[in-house]
Amino acid sequence: MRESEWLAGEFEKNRSHLRAVAYRMLGSAYEADDAVQETWLRLSRSDAGKVENLKAWLTTVVARICLDMLRSRNLKREEPLELPDDPLPAAPEEEEASPEHETLMADSVGLAMLAVLDTLPPAERVAFVLHDVFDMAFEEIAAVVGRSPAAARQLASRARRRVRGAAPAAMADSDRRRQRRIVDAFLAASRDGDFEALLALLDPAVVLRADEVAVRLSAARAAQGAFKLAPEIRGAAAVAETFKGKARAAQPALINGALGFVWAPGGQPRAVFLLAISGERITGIDLIADPERIRELEIELH
Repeated sequence: MRESEWLAGEFEKNRSHLRAVAYRMLGSAYEADDAVQETWLRLSRSDAGKVENLKAWLTTVVARICLDMLRSRNLKREEPLELPDDPLPAAPEEEEASPEHETLMADSVGLAMLAVLDTLPPAERVAFVLHDVFDMAFEEIAAVVGRSPAAARQLASRARRRVRGAAPAAMADSDRRRQRRIVDAFLAASRDGDFEALLALLDPAVVLRADEVAVRLSAARAAQGAFKLAPEIRGAAAVAETFKGKARAAQPALINGALGFVWAPGGQPRAVFLLAISGERITGIDLIADPERIRELEIELH
């Protein structure tokens, strides 16, 4: 077997892990796939024969890519940047969390917590996800975020406090009811072709991202005059136009603990729409039509 074939095989063994790391850092399935693809490109250009632990090496690389993407995202939003080289002030050590609590924390960092993670500075988010979700050592995290191990520990600790404080609110019944109301209103406006109502429910900077399978399927239907879906559609007007008069067969669903909607003929999900909701508006939509990725999701039809 040629080295390139062996390398591709080893990468495929780690693809699901890398996608999970990237998705929890970025909160977007589309961007996560971009990060995983860039990781493969860097691996293919590297001297992999010198890598002792390929999984650890790949995890570090995808984490660095995600960190760069998060910082770039902040720049585009014109948010103030953190100062990455300044030492963090000392903080008292937290009590060690019980194994049961750490398991609960790891399980909770799904779609329901992405809105909370999105409020964290990039380095805090990366440190928290790598340590609390994927059990990465602070010595390794330090290399990713460009800090000392002690500073990396403080980053994760600071993020953990914020997540713990926000988690109850994020999972509150009132918040769930609010999200359900938004999802129901969005689907109703879509079915009725109510463009103005769709606009009112979408953030002006909303982004709709579709995976390769969804794009390919829409391209095939475009030959019969159907709407052709682009991999990325930005802005409330463009996204509203995309959904106007559609979603007739879609239904609300709980997807990995967060509200979204699915197209599920015969009760079998064929297309999944993951929503990012902030306040009263939808800020992001990820459309997944890849059957393999859909199988990885926990979906409860409502």
